[in-house]
Amino acid sequence: MSKEKLRRDALLYHAEPQPGKIKIVPTKPYATQRDLGLAYSPGVAEPCLEIAKDVNNVYKYTAKGNLVAVISNGTAVLGLGDIGPEASKPVMEGKSLLFKIFADIDSIDIELDTKDVDKFVETVKIMAPTFGGINLEDIKAPEAFEIERRLKEELDIPVMHDDQHGTAIISAAALLNALEITNKKIDEVRIVISGAGAAAVSCTKLYKAFGARAENIVMLDSKGVIRSDRENLSVEKLEFASDRKIDTLEEAMVDADVFIGLSIADVVNAEMLLTMAKDPIVFAMANPDPEIGYELAVQTRKDIIMATGRSDHPNQVNNVLGFPYIFRGALDVRATKINEAMKMAAVKALAELAKESVPEQVNIAYGETRLTFGRDYIIPKPFDPRLIYSVPPAVAKAAMDSGVARIAIENWDNYKEELLLRSGNDNKVVRMLHNRAKTNPKKIVFAEADQLDVLKAAQIVLEEGIAIPILLGHKETILELKNELDFHADVVIIDSKDAESKEKRTQYAEKYWNNRKRSGATLYSSQSKMRERNYFGAMMVLEGDADGMISGYTRAYPTVIKPIFEVIGRAANVKKVATVNILTTERGPMFLADTAINIEPTAEELADIAQMTANVANTFGFDPVIAMLSYSNFGSSSHPNAAKVRKAVKILHENNPELVVDGDIQTDFALNTELLQKTFPFSKLAGKKVNTLVFPNLESANITYKLLKELNKSESIGPIMMGLSEAVHILQLGASVNEIVNMTAVAVIDAQERIKAR
Repeated sequence: MSKEKLRRDALLYHAEPQPGKIKIVPTKPYATQRDLGLAYSPGVAEPCLEIAKDVNNVYKYTAKGNLVAVISNGTAVLGLGDIGPEASKPVMEGKSLLFKIFADIDSIDIELDTKDVDKFVETVKIMAPTFGGINLEDIKAPEAFEIERRLKEELDIPVMHDDQHGTAIISAAALLNALEITNKKIDEVRIVISGAGAAAVSCTKLYKAFGARAENIVMLDSKGVIRSDRENLSVEKLEFASDRKIDTLEEAMVDADVFIGLSIADVVNAEMLLTMAKDPIVFAMANPDPEIGYELAVQTRKDIIMATGRSDHPNQVNNVLGFPYIFRGALDVRATKINEAMKMAAVKALAELAKESVPEQVNIAYGETRLTFGRDYIIPKPFDPRLIYSVPPAVAKAAMDSGVARIAIENWDNYKEELLLRSGNDNKVVRMLHNRAKTNPKKIVFAEADQLDVLKAAQIVLEEGIAIPILLGHKETILELKNELDFHADVVIIDSKDAESKEKRTQYAEKYWNNRKRSGATLYSSQSKMRERNYFGAMMVLEGDADGMISGYTRAYPTVIKPIFEVIGRAANVKKVATVNILTTERGPMFLADTAINIEPTAEELADIAQMTANVANTFGFDPVIAMLSYSNFGSSSHPNAAKVRKAVKILHENNPELVVDGDIQTDFALNTELLQKTFPFSKLAGKKVNTLVFPNLESANITYKLLKELNKSESIGPIMMGLSEAVHILQLGASVNEIVNMTAVAVIDAQERIKAR
């Protein structure tokens, strides 16, 4: 993506459909006069009086306990420097967004227009009663040290400067594991720290807390090695001043075991790397470009353990592994501070998590056959769903053990369940789809590429590395739109009607006719059909000229599905093609079937649809828990419509006993775990969280999924075709750009799976 294109896209993202990235929404009913009377006057007086009696009641009656302020003065914004409070606001809003999506913490960003430490501290102290925690961000050193120190001393809520401690915690976990892999001891290794800012100082202090010895550490700033005989050293730098008579990074790297980069790009070269000790550990964390490039480093030293701050290389040191979960644990025990014990607990939890078996969902997200603890996997991945229930409990327990918790967690199993419920309200499944597609992009035909939104989607998937688009449509229109979009990449453009495509039309027509001549097709009609984009595009996939296809943006579903059925057809052993939609909901991703094809499926067909839907869920890394829906519960109605659902369940129980599926069941019982457990404890679904709904007919499925999508503004992925012999997928009429991008990722993954199976 060009810098100008990135600039335009980023500005549009932040401006539309409304400015900014966060908003406040009510958590209580407000529809009636009674609701408003309770929310405000006169009812609001009652919680006010209770809090006045005991200030701790503020946690009971207000949002304080789950509210974190992200506070900055914009003096040290990553990669941008001192840009001021207003210009830093998009970054702080982004931090608030991450708090919400990773740990379900509500967050408000606050930008202060002052560089005066006293004013900054006093302002935060004045507003502190509003919040359950304070996340300091992008404040330049040395002021950052003093601001955090004073606020931690003077406030009774958790305060953390993430620029310092986030990187320290994640890199410390990675360091402990890297040392274990190389059979080195932290109190013996020689460590070089490139950089002397807030993050570097905090990292080094934490390494020392785990046993690193001061005499084995060399820190460098822009002037070179920080030596004890240098004048005018700050208090922070003086703590790490070395007695060694060396001045340069080249000298410091000789026989070093560990290099920690928190400085600028390309300060380390191959020659320096070669002078390091056996099994060097190199964390080059400057962003966006590390102190030494990943490829150069691993080519230079085959025995290296390498980490960077980038997501496109193994071992990403990403602060999102830390701060959301650390604050989550601190808030949940109403900790008065985030102390060293809590930070060290987070380090240990992250380090231990990397050694455990990785869920298939994570392997799928990163396109790995099997992630295992080793040189290329020393810290967990950001998409790992276990983070939410691994790190916060460790932090909370450390707060309790160290005496800074104001409430105690007594039932840790219940706490884990609560944390799991918090993890269902984001779009992890979308990020997972995109990540997995990127591991092995495939050639996807966009059958309506002369439509602006379709072309926008094709541009995005190319630039993001999700797919290799083939643009099918009116060539002149596509070229005009490409120019309008600044889409200058060299991609294949095909017009199925022009002279350039004649040879392919003839070839495809012959193949189509041979396949369909006993189904009423003539050679002439076959040649005519190859001028139509959906026939031509489907034949491209059938003949191996493309790996998959996307269509349906401008035409009704039945119109598009006909040529797909004729050209592609069902896969072997599939009796009925069906579709499933994935909805992102507050309880997590929900798989809904069949949403587009089978009007009134039989019991046998319902069983097949359920099995295919389970396969889709497994493909995307989710264990299906399937409710076969009806208006009745376990035989409460004898009507044939309910009876066929019960018959389908019986078929599934007999043929697929390992599948977690049950019914007939009403939707509210299926989705309300407590209600189901209480009323139908015998059900296979009892005590489980249903994530897959199979509807008795097309009418109920289509109405329900569209209703949920529009009412909740849920992101929808689908309809995903199930049972075709090739990776062809049909969009909903007028799908959004995002929906087209997501469906392209689905088509890529579908093609990946088919190629594996061949």
